[in-house]
Amino acid sequence: MSLLVVGSVAFDAIQTPFHEAERVLGGAAMYFAVAASFFTRVNVVGVVGDDFTAKDEDIFRRRRIDTQGLERAPGKTFFWAGKYSADFTDRTTLATD
Repeated sequence: MSLLVVGSVAFDAIQTPFHEAERVLGGAAMYFAVAASFFTRVNVVGVVGDDFTAKDEDIFRRRRIDTQGLERAPGKTFFWAGKYSADFTDRTTLATD
């Protein structure tokens, strides 16, 4: 059996009280696909932009996730920037693009 995951694949910028990270691969489909890949074969469907490189696909390849369903569209990949509270119970969206 395999699993089809449909959703967002994005780049994130994340701030916590302890660390900041820029251009981290994120999005619900990416997180779900990687987690599910520990249990079954996964096919991911989503849209990414011109800025999504072969290096960005590495995590999918390492987890043997089928990326044939990733549609490449002109423009940038969805972007989310957020800041988490000290205890991680709250987050604030700083930007989306």
